[in-house]
Amino acid sequence: MSITVDELQIADPADAWVHAGFSVDADSICRVGGVRIALVGQDRGSGIVGWSLRGLPPAFPDHLDGISTRPSNAAAARPATHPNGVTGIDHVVLLSPDLGRTAAALAAVGVDPRRERDGELGGRRIRQIFFRFGEVILEVVGSPETASAGPSSLWGITYVVADIDATATFFGDRIGPVKDAVQPGRRISTLRHRDLGMSVRTAVISARP
Repeated sequence: MSITVDELQIADPADAWVHAGFSVDADSICRVGGVRIALVGQDRGSGIVGWSLRGLPPAFPDHLDGISTRPSNAAAARPATHPNGVTGIDHVVLLSPDLGRTAAALAAVGVDPRRERDGELGGRRIRQIFFRFGEVILEVVGSPETASAGPSSLWGITYVVADIDATATFFGDRIGPVKDAVQPGRRISTLRHRDLGMSVRTAVISARP
């Protein structure tokens, strides 16, 4: 059985996400595509504080390379309609202090890399390794040259939107310029998430052509 994402737990208040144009259910669950986003409140810290995955092997520990991880057998969520135009999750970014260790942890649960690319972030060389978790791509980012101890972390989310220009209009000055994405034929923009009270780094991208 392949690994798929059931839920992401994010330490944000639900009203911040409503303000950002997401539809949030009464139980503080935001359904994006087939993925549930549980808005667990700021008492849990900030950012993405854990996730639930389907297809994990039996007797799986409570973390995946340091990320709080729960097994799930839940069916995929029923997609909600969001005023900001979001239709699904394109990818989730995982920051790794040790790319080899993280890749080995993923291989241990049966997930193999699809591709790699080298790039730059903040003036430093990085390597991106891409894995497929059902409808969600996991983008693992780290240094190709050095490794250190400490846990990995789930760092950011990029959402697919139906019309990126309409989404940019919705957010106004709370979103950066729309520009060409690395993926041919797609366009991307970064949300000024802190202006909306959100603790997760957030981008939006046009659908695949």
